[in-house]
Amino acid sequence: MRAVVQRVLEASVTVDGERISQIGRGLLVLVGIEKGDTEQDVNYLATKTVGLRVFEDDNGLMNLSTQDSGLEILAVSQFTLLGDVRRGKRPSFTTASPPAEARELFARYCQRVKDAGIEVGQGRFQADMRVALVNDGPVTILLDSRKLF
Repeated sequence: MRAVVQRVLEASVTVDGERISQIGRGLLVLVGIEKGDTEQDVNYLATKTVGLRVFEDDNGLMNLSTQDSGLEILAVSQFTLLGDVRRGKRPSFTTASPPAEARELFARYCQRVKDAGIEVGQGRFQADMRVALVNDGPVTILLDSRKLF
């Protein structure tokens, strides 16, 4: 599993002109699920996400997590994170998990984050979404359960 984690002041998801989810200050997490991902990958990514210390403490240091700060997470499934452009210019998505498997693992990821006491907004799986955000910092972190980066 891969994730692009962005610290935001606010973020929202709109589908067909309807805002389906929004958060205030917190994290926007774009999640890509790869063939072969398991419950272990879900747990790794959820634990990393909620524990990621990217919010400033009273001394101005990035020392607080979403859990510490009582903030929210907006999770959006995004298979294009698995796009491979090493050969040519058109991305190949052959390593992305099939939709049925990806849907289940994404749901489990969101549940793990909720189980950690975090409010979770979600995008709509396989929908054409408009994701809006006000990036804070900007702070953007890449996570990979296979530790490729």
